Amino acid sequence: MFLNRFLGLVVVSFIVTGCQTAPESLPEKKPIIKANPGTVVAEAKTAQVDAVTPLKPSELDDVWQRIRIQLQFSDSSHPDVQKRIAWYLTHPNYMEEISRRAAPYLYHIVTEVENRDLPIELALMPLIESDFDASAYSHKHASGLWQLTPSIAKYFKVKITPWYDGRQDVIDSTRAALDFMEYLYKRFDGDWYHAIAAYNIGEGRVLQAIARNKKQGKSTDFFSLKLPSQTKQYVPKLLAAAQLLKHQKMIFPAIKNEQAIATLPVTGAVILADKAKWQELEELNHGVIRYPAVIDAPHIVVPKDQQASYQTLLANQKSNDYSQWQHYTVKRGDSLSVIAKNYKVTVSQLKTFNNLKTNTIRIGQKLILPQLADQQIEYKVKSGDSLWKIAKQYKVSITKLKQWNNLSRDSLRVGEKLTVFISNS
Repeated sequence: MFLNRFLGLVVVSFIVTGCQTAPESLPEKKPIIKANPGTVVAEAKTAQVDAVTPLKPSELDDVWQRIRIQLQFSDSSHPDVQKRIAWYLTHPNYMEEISRRAAPYLYHIVTEVENRDLPIELALMPLIESDFDASAYSHKHASGLWQLTPSIAKYFKVKITPWYDGRQDVIDSTRAALDFMEYLYKRFDGDWYHAIAAYNIGEGRVLQAIARNKKQGKSTDFFSLKLPSQTKQYVPKLLAAAQLLKHQKMIFPAIKNEQAIATLPVTGAVILADKAKWQELEELNHGVIRYPAVIDAPHIVVPKDQQASYQTLLANQKSNDYSQWQHYTVKRGDSLSVIAKNYKVTVSQLKTFNNLKTNTIRIGQKLILPQLADQQIEYKVKSGDSLWKIAKQYKVSITKLKQWNNLSRDSLRVGEKLTVFISNS
């Protein structure tokens, strides 16, 4: 019970206060030079400190230690950083929960940061952004591990549909977040702290703060800028976590330094029939919105050690190659069974597609329906057309034609566009 209450407070502290916050700044315009990865310094038994043979990140057993030996941001004695260090030290259970949540994702994130030759501190940003909760959603509509907003996600080509939200997918969101950070790093002339602040509050606000300080003859380092308190605390949170890890002042429960997940491509729509299996997948695929229907997802994330079995499972799933998803407005006399029969789907599928908990539907309610077909065409009504004539032309029934286009009338208007599904069988 205590842990539940504690985590509740953490969520309020870390998610409600903001989506993307930033660490402390270096001197103005001074770019951070990436340290040689893997270089460590031995603790001296005398006053002398000797360098030891560098360890490669891949040679370590723990991902946290892989991060630790590559940390490069300078230590900060700023009061805000020290205050945050004190908070972490008085909440040891917090890092235990963070490690539990981060276990499936951290290796992938660290690898992506390394592949781009970015500061390894960026791999800690999901700790500040979302407490490593892939399903986190803020009051500002930011979502996922990296708390991407809809506009940023769209700009960096993260798919968001009624069925799939790539912001809650570790693969898609990490790519987009690091793309964004690379853009901001260039935008702020190589000042990582300014870039990270901009990730949280927006580049415009940070640029305005810098311009204001320049005009007043003040320093433009991060701590000298006038920014919202949420952003002012972001850098200290990140630096505090990095310093505790760097100097091993706090226990970060070990996470194996190996890939924990794999991705399997998905084409079309897949309905996962095995409830136990899709419940397992749900833990790694928060981006899939309406289980067990996997629709619009470019891939699913599976445990690495179970990749082969999940690959077989997907291969054996019934194909649901729906060529069209359309909106249907519930009419008087409708029921799920009637609608399901008309559209050749099951009641269970209808409930899944529309996230319905019961069989009750109401007049005027909008439902999303799949339509099985080999071909879909859009027909523009011409003078002299009728439903009977169009139905005969395409060898479909008038009833189906009306259902596909949600028509309650028999008359047509010139210029009206109708959707027609044609089967080649």
